Amino acid sequence: MTTKPQLPPGITVFERGWLSANNILCVGESGTALVDSGYHIHSPQTLTLVEQSLKGRPLDKLLNTHLHSDHCGGNAALQRCYPALRTFIPPGHARFVKDWDPLTLTYTPTGQFCPQFLFDDLLEPDTEVVLGSQKWQIHAAPGHDTHSILLYEPQFGTLISADSLWERGFGVVFPELEGFSAFDEVASTLDLIERLAPLTIIPGHGKVFTNVSDSLTIARRRLEGFVQSPERHALHAAKALMKFKLLEVQRANLSELLDWLNNADYLGTLHGNYFPDIPRPQWLEKLAKDLVRSGAAVFEHDYLVNA
Repeated sequence: MTTKPQLPPGITVFERGWLSANNILCVGESGTALVDSGYHIHSPQTLTLVEQSLKGRPLDKLLNTHLHSDHCGGNAALQRCYPALRTFIPPGHARFVKDWDPLTLTYTPTGQFCPQFLFDDLLEPDTEVVLGSQKWQIHAAPGHDTHSILLYEPQFGTLISADSLWERGFGVVFPELEGFSAFDEVASTLDLIERLAPLTIIPGHGKVFTNVSDSLTIARRRLEGFVQSPERHALHAAKALMKFKLLEVQRANLSELLDWLNNADYLGTLHGNYFPDIPRPQWLEKLAKDLVRSGAAVFEHDYLVNA
């Protein structure tokens, strides 16, 4: 049974879509905080949403559930707009943010971009952070990203799940693209969410939802399919990365997409490990046709256009 989401007082969710992750604004006794900042090309919209909601108040804290470009791409713009802002990130990639390594941070191998930003403190798992007027538990949530965290507020039963659980699935398991086994970590994180028994979930993408049991069932079924057929996950990941690029540029011909594929190491790794018998241009065309068949894109003359 689906019930109406009930969020803690002072919590506003900006549902952003699939290029920018959802932003969660928290306002209360401890000040103001924003969880996740979206993709960099949407930074002006992120700033506008925050400014209009704060009505002249400063933004005190910025937190990232993980450091994929669609969750932290607006960090730099927010830091410029709010000079006193304190930024909190998970500890796993902290030294690579400090020394700014876009390769290890996955921006280069995905063919994406994230403006350089700074951080002030870490979101250590098994501790708490005060957002708005509530204490939120910080939980490690490896799988989609090795260093991702979840934020759980037990009084209202609210979980900020990032890309560990959506209403109908979860994010691409990126460690698997790098050759590291991570499907077991996805399963463990889903088990953690079940143990926390949240009443309401704020996902990284998509609307806030309450039918948690149904969503866990869907996620586990999808995960089992990937475990049984890793090439299915590889194909899903390739199409997801292409769709993300299409969301960014809106339209591109196959030659432009091939240039992107040849410079995005994750795509090259997927092709080499799972589809080596298909030449890259033909593989790219197959991915494009799959997106069109699913309704995620359309062909207009020689261009693949976001739908």
